[in-house]
Amino acid sequence: MTFDPDAAYNAILARDARFDGRLFVGVTSTGIYCRPICRVRTPMKKNCRFFATAAQAEAATFRPCMKCRPEIAPGPGLPWTVMDASRTLARQAALGLDAQAANGEAPGVAALAERLGVSERHLRRIFLEEHGVTPLQYLQTRRLHLAKQLLTDTRLPVAQVALTSGFRSLRRFNAAFADSYRMNPARLRKVAAESAAASDGSEPTVTVVLAHRLPYDMPALLRFVAQRAIPGVETVDGLTIRRSVRAGTLGAEAGWISATFVPDVARVRLEFAPALTPASGRIVAAVRRWLDLDAAPDSIDTALADLPGAPGLRLPGSVDSFELAVRAVLGQQVTVAAARTLARRLVATFGSPLVTPWPDIDRTFPAPETLAALAHSQIAELGIISARAQAIVALAQAWPEIAAALQPRSEPDVLIERLCRLPGIGPWTAHYIAMRVLGWPDAFPPNDIAVLKAMRQLFGTASWRDVLARAQAWQPWRSYAVLRLWNSLGAPTT
Repeated sequence: MTFDPDAAYNAILARDARFDGRLFVGVTSTGIYCRPICRVRTPMKKNCRFFATAAQAEAATFRPCMKCRPEIAPGPGLPWTVMDASRTLARQAALGLDAQAANGEAPGVAALAERLGVSERHLRRIFLEEHGVTPLQYLQTRRLHLAKQLLTDTRLPVAQVALTSGFRSLRRFNAAFADSYRMNPARLRKVAAESAAASDGSEPTVTVVLAHRLPYDMPALLRFVAQRAIPGVETVDGLTIRRSVRAGTLGAEAGWISATFVPDVARVRLEFAPALTPASGRIVAAVRRWLDLDAAPDSIDTALADLPGAPGLRLPGSVDSFELAVRAVLGQQVTVAAARTLARRLVATFGSPLVTPWPDIDRTFPAPETLAALAHSQIAELGIISARAQAIVALAQAWPEIAAALQPRSEPDVLIERLCRLPGIGPWTAHYIAMRVLGWPDAFPPNDIAVLKAMRQLFGTASWRDVLARAQAWQPWRSYAVLRLWNSLGAPTT
């Protein structure tokens, strides 16, 4: 992507948050690149070069700013689909590389090309045309960004940072870091410590900082989570969401995470248990999806201007896909409060105990293998009707196959088709699961009674056919439209 220099420079002058994560400025006089919201003195236009991604800036030998920290910028917030097949392929490849970086995997462009159904040569060519860098350059930037974030925000040993970021040896990590940032990792940590208040010397948790775009309707998201939070597993306390994480969800060990909104600076302070440290990349990526931190509110709000609601609405995702799927089954044709009660019973009976810093977070959600081994009558004893108990057991038994369709930004049709094969899971439940697990922005659960009721009140629509016709104008953001319609009714809707 290329930028008109005048327009890009005006965005820098205005410190326009709409371009955060979509525009980076490299300053030739300093060799540093910044986010458009950086508060340092604005450089002269003749010294500016503009880039669509941090990877492009680093490929041009600029190093990241220590003040605005490009590594915590929100993602581009791209629509789910685009018309151009080549751009779609390049963006799918970027998402695959993001997952490799988050998981600490070794670079695997050939495997990625095979998964996308193209040749490795074709993928490299399309990727370079769209992103301006090679796949390996893009992946290297993502890995170094994670390392820089961990070096800045935590006191993890440098060797552990290297391993968590996907580097197979400390020597290679030191060389790559020094080559890109012109300082070794230990020097960066010293600079970061000098520019921030030091902690008291003990680090019972791992803490990192994540950024998002404004506006962000925090009250709506916090209310949505609080109304559905399972006691013992998840809770909302002011601007903080805390929850347990069962073993095998984000890392090999069980643990907990805590996300606190810092509204004045458009950031989220993420803390998690030391046991989850090896999965730091996966946790950061999962929380970004969970809280929809990469959303583009300007595009969404413009498309939904005829719907009530505050600007900056976010689509709540999930940290545990299996938990969300089971909760969706429990919520069929009952109120949100009733579904929460049933989930609490399920956790109390079949969940596992967990020690956390908070007394109200003390259990993890049951694992798929735990529920798969039960007779449906054991679940029905909790007051869950037999058909739904059978659906939960079938879902747990089929979970290994279903999980294969849960890669970030996977095509929702595959997941929906696999879910609808199972007894007790129909199109509405499958679409709702896809909407929240995949972060699918254009979901529109079929024949949703609450949507029909809200649209009848707002627009006088009389049938679901009328609803679908009206909703075409909201594509590709119909998931956000569903949330606005639900919220317009006041009471939480399942």
